[in-house]
Amino acid sequence: MKALVPAVAVWGRTAPSHSITAVMITDDQRTIVTGSQEGQICLWDLSSDLQISSKEILFGHTASVTCLAKARE
Repeated sequence: MKALVPAVAVWGRTAPSHSITAVMITDDQRTIVTGSQEGQICLWDLSSDLQISSKEILFGHTASVTCLAKARE
């Protein structure tokens, strides 16, 4: 049986100007990480009621971010 997964708009009422190409959520389900075609990595806070707010944007990649993975502790 498939579990229902609610759709979540990561950007609120207005879409970002960058193209999201990769998405990852942390184990504690409090942070969403997105990678973009423009080379940015964005961190988003996710509240328990699924409200999303921007946290940080990281610059420096010269190519598209096409995948994300978490590092081991």
